[in-house]
Amino acid sequence: MDDVRVSNWSELHEVLYEGSWQERLGRFRSRYAFRGQSEVGEELTSSLARLGAPPEVEGHLLRNFRKYAQREAVPGDSIWNWLAVAQHHGLPTRLLDWTFSPYVALHFATEHTEKYHLDGVIWQVDYVAANELLPERLKEILREEGSDVFTAEMLARASATLAGFDRLATGEFVAFFEPPSLDERIVIQFALFSLMSSPHANLKAWLDGHPEVFRRVVLPASLKWEVRDKLDQANITERVLYPGLDGLSRWLRRYYMPRRP
Repeated sequence: MDDVRVSNWSELHEVLYEGSWQERLGRFRSRYAFRGQSEVGEELTSSLARLGAPPEVEGHLLRNFRKYAQREAVPGDSIWNWLAVAQHHGLPTRLLDWTFSPYVALHFATEHTEKYHLDGVIWQVDYVAANELLPERLKEILREEGSDVFTAEMLARASATLAGFDRLATGEFVAFFEPPSLDERIVIQFALFSLMSSPHANLKAWLDGHPEVFRRVVLPASLKWEVRDKLDQANITERVLYPGLDGLSRWLRRYYMPRRP
């Protein structure tokens, strides 16, 4: 799919919310998952793939994370809850972070001021269209629940293990997984994870094979300062998205830095 390059704030909104009207519901409800990145050339690569370790390392990482973490850190003992908690706290996993909110995605595309000389990008994946490419067992669970994304409990009905999940189909597939409300940050960021059927699968490569399910909105470097200032005015800031003193300090440091040419 060709990139959509916007030129101003109004066009950006039109593109991000395009197609959100759902006639059956009589409501504006976007079917896109959004991911903001500071650099347009940055790949959709999971932290586990970037680690560059052999596939079996995934099991070792999760096993030791479960062994050393406090038991109350995870609601229940589902591998899917453990995977979500591990991703949330920085362990290399096969998951990628997404959000239901285009504004949160715009925040992450404009969070790093040292990259304002580079074009950013908002990835949009139509998770409803992506669901049509899932193995039949996963599609059946979505139909039974009347849902468009998975929960940990729904994934557990398909498989109790990552190995079992990977064997649901011979080819690669991607599922979108809404994590449990582990803390304020998960809730406020309207978080969503993409989950692929292999520890080292490349989501970009999969999307390139299915151009009908995604698009990219290029955020020109020349527009980043305007977007950032207007997000601040809309209270989409580090102070909100990272609750606590660390987030407050990150926001104040960026907010009061001088604008560089």
